[in-house]
Amino acid sequence: MRALFIVNPKATTTTARTREVILSALRAEMDITCVETAYRDHARKLAYGAAADGYDLVLSLGGDGTVNEVVNGLLRSPKGTPRPRYAVIPGGSANVFVRALGVPGEPIEATGVILEAIRQGREREITLGRITSEQDDRYFTFCAGFGWDADVVQQVEHERAHGRRAGPGLYAEVAVKLFFRGDIRDPSLSVYTNENFVENVYFALVTNTTPWTYAGALPLQPTPESRFELGLDAFALTHSSYALIGWILSQMFFPRGLPARGEGYVTWNDQESLRIDSSHPRAFQIDGEYLGDRKHVNFHSIPKALRILC
Repeated sequence: MRALFIVNPKATTTTARTREVILSALRAEMDITCVETAYRDHARKLAYGAAADGYDLVLSLGGDGTVNEVVNGLLRSPKGTPRPRYAVIPGGSANVFVRALGVPGEPIEATGVILEAIRQGREREITLGRITSEQDDRYFTFCAGFGWDADVVQQVEHERAHGRRAGPGLYAEVAVKLFFRGDIRDPSLSVYTNENFVENVYFALVTNTTPWTYAGALPLQPTPESRFELGLDAFALTHSSYALIGWILSQMFFPRGLPARGEGYVTWNDQESLRIDSSHPRAFQIDGEYLGDRKHVNFHSIPKALRILC
């Protein structure tokens, strides 16, 4: 088996020694080429070329941003060439995608799971989300957000650019700061599905699986019925008061997640497509990566889009 191993050398939870141990374990099982990313979107370009170069498997070591880049590269593979399978070794601060797959969040343990999957020929096909807009045509693996959570992602990226280390503590600090500053109190969004539409929405999420994110080891589940094998789920916050939002967030921490129906919010399950509009540009993110401000985004469910070893 020929494999391309894409490594983000700036992955926040791994060291050079850890990366060398992982690479040695992989080399014992396959013909592997290791390439480190050098700039943003480099992983996408490397993954795009993997099919044309005849690789059977692409592995990545990095966070959810690296995963998103690799997935977008794989799904743009040249027509007529077999698409390589994909395996993820976590190296970021949250690793939502890999943990949602049931793979351990620790990189050495995850490597062991992947090697076992290779030996046993174990893989699964998963559905992905796709966004289209005037500026975008991209896939996402676990979530997309309009409003408050995208504001948090944008601010965290700013903090990281100024030397702070990403981690649950930084995300929590920024989220609380923006929450009390009032960033969540802007009812400019509207969510449209094939069934209905909801206006005056403060904050909206579209998910491809559960959880939406993690607070350390604790999953936050606004759409607990969301699955990789189904269509898209969505959450819309329709009322904004500190007490209500605090209650909604607390429910997301429970093992069953947020109930499908409740005061101050609306949810949808297993949607083939939907659209979110804003009356003015709002922050937008996919898979924890800030894309910029948007006014209109379309969301599509793409069944069996990717073969994953896990």
